[in-house]
Amino acid sequence: MRRKGDLPQKTCVVCGRPFAWRKKWEKVWAEVRYCSERCRRQRRGGDTA
Repeated sequence: MRRKGDLPQKTCVVCGRPFAWRKKWEKVWAEVRYCSERCRRQRRGGDTA
């Protein structure tokens, strides 16, 4: 079993924060660019709140 610190990490292109691999991203890790839905929506310019 892997420890959390041993998981691969990327940096979010919107907020610049590092984020770690998640099981739900297992098959699409190469395409993941954002740390959260909020950053993904903000990148599109859809934040109207």
